[in-house]
Amino acid sequence: MTVSAGVIHDITQLILDDHDKFRREFAALDDAKGAEQLRAIWEPLAELLEVHAAAEETIFYPQLLRRGDDAEDETLDAIGDHNDIRDGVRTADQHPVGSPLWWEGVRAARTANSEHMAEEEDDALADFRRNAPLSVREELGRKFLDFKTDHAGARDLDTSDKDPQRYVSSIEARISSDNAGSLGIGSLKGR
Repeated sequence: MTVSAGVIHDITQLILDDHDKFRREFAALDDAKGAEQLRAIWEPLAELLEVHAAAEETIFYPQLLRRGDDAEDETLDAIGDHNDIRDGVRTADQHPVGSPLWWEGVRAARTANSEHMAEEEDDALADFRRNAPLSVREELGRKFLDFKTDHAGARDLDTSDKDPQRYVSSIEARISSDNAGSLGIGSLKGR
C-alpha cells in the first residue's frame, strides 16, 4: 500500500476530495460579499473545475473504459457533463463578476457539476472500485496528482467541449489496438 504522509493516493478518493472542495467553494460563493471576494473564490474554483475535468478525461475515464461494467454509458454521460460545466464557466467568465449574467453562468456550472458529481459517485467511481485493484487505483492517483500539478491554474489545457461519442470511440480504439496480439493474461491484462 502506497502511503505518503498517511494518505493513500487512490484516484477514486482523490476525485471525491475534489468533489468536496467543489461543494465547499460553491457554498462560499453564497456567503461572499462584493466582487473582490467573489473573484477570489471563483477564479481558483473555475480553474480547478477545468483541471479536474481534464484529469478525469486523461487518466480516469480511459481506465474506466478498460475495466468498468457499465463504462461506456458512464463515460458518455460524464463527458457531456464536463461540457455543460465548461459552458457554465465560460458564460460566467464573459461577464463582470457578481453581475446577474455572471451568476447565471456560475449557477449553470454549479448545477451541472452537482448532477455530475452525484452520478459519478454513485456509478463510475463505484464501478471502478469494484473492478480495479487498489494498486491500480493508487498508480492512477499518483498520475492524477501529477496531472493536476503540471496543469495548475488550467495551464496548457484544451478546455474546449469534447464530442462524447468521439471521445469514447477514440479510447475504445486505443484499447483495441493495445490488446491486439495480446493474450490478455497475467499482470498486463486491462492495462
